[in-house]
Amino acid sequence: MPESSAFAPQFASIPHRDHTAELGMWVFIATEVLLFGGLILAYFVYRHVFPQGFAEGSRHTEIVIGTANTAVLLTSSFLVAWAVEIFSPDTVRIVTWLLVGAACLGLVFIALKGIEYSKEYDEHLVPGIDFQFAGPLAHGVQLFFVFYFIATAIHALHMLIGICLLITLAVICRKAPTTRHHTALHSAALYWHFVDVVWIFLFALIYLPGRSSS
Repeated sequence: MPESSAFAPQFASIPHRDHTAELGMWVFIATEVLLFGGLILAYFVYRHVFPQGFAEGSRHTEIVIGTANTAVLLTSSFLVAWAVEIFSPDTVRIVTWLLVGAACLGLVFIALKGIEYSKEYDEHLVPGIDFQFAGPLAHGVQLFFVFYFIATAIHALHMLIGICLLITLAVICRKAPTTRHHTALHSAALYWHFVDVVWIFLFALIYLPGRSSS
């Protein structure tokens, strides 16, 4: 694979530039872990206080859509990992289609999430806009959906950023792929897999509690 000869003066060599780029992505992911970690910590605190309300709220989520979105996201991660693995000037066409396929699956994820939000709005489960839930568990259910909408909306925003990254790389890599493009693709893949892992945690916290006893 041809080397990209361009690198800024603060780098000693091309490998130094590429390693620094990857390290930068890991540092960014570490800050994201703090963000989602704080959200998940708040979830556990309030779930401890309102266990029945959170279980009841979980039973009102769309488990079919959540499961489908999990499968969609795992498949997209597989495509991205495949693209990283085979990246070379001889496979650039396949890599491009793999990245486009992963981005399309990301859009499918967003579309399904939009359908899910619409259903929850119709059922009056959107705190601050239209929330109507009667009974002694109403406060706990409302807190559950506050967490649900904040966490999934932030995750969806990260998905949109990842989709833009994949499409951009699909466009620039199909011309003259270099080691610099491979480094960029590897960093984007790290981001995409991180978003995937976050969703696995959210799926377990949002959709599964309370269903085993229903």
